[in-house]
Amino acid sequence: MKERAKEVRTAKRKGSDAGLADVLEKIAEMPDADREIAERIHAIVTEVAPDLQPKTWYGQPAYAKNGKVVLFFQASSKFKTRYATLGFNEDAALDDGELWPTAFAITAVTSAVESTIRDLVARAAG
Repeated sequence: MKERAKEVRTAKRKGSDAGLADVLEKIAEMPDADREIAERIHAIVTEVAPDLQPKTWYGQPAYAKNGKVVLFFQASSKFKTRYATLGFNEDAALDDGELWPTAFAITAVTSAVESTIRDLVARAAG
């Protein structure tokens, strides 16, 4: 929660262009395995949904639309879990009937995983 409060205060002072620098800084701080995944996700989001604004959210890379976080990456090192997570918030356009996943565990970005991420990001961005 302290990270999030700091992000809100900093965003007010820095302006909107600071989000990209903050995201790249957080990615650079990650251990190798998390950083590789985060870099691929960042590249995919930048390519597939360039209208999403990068920002940090609870100390992790995230991407927002109209100021609301649509998707985020959570490094496995953040909570000492065995996998990183690509998550989607309620503003992501992923609705599929009455039940759909909102988070995905990622251990590596293979070509099949990248294809799935591309599809999810495109749908989430609307």
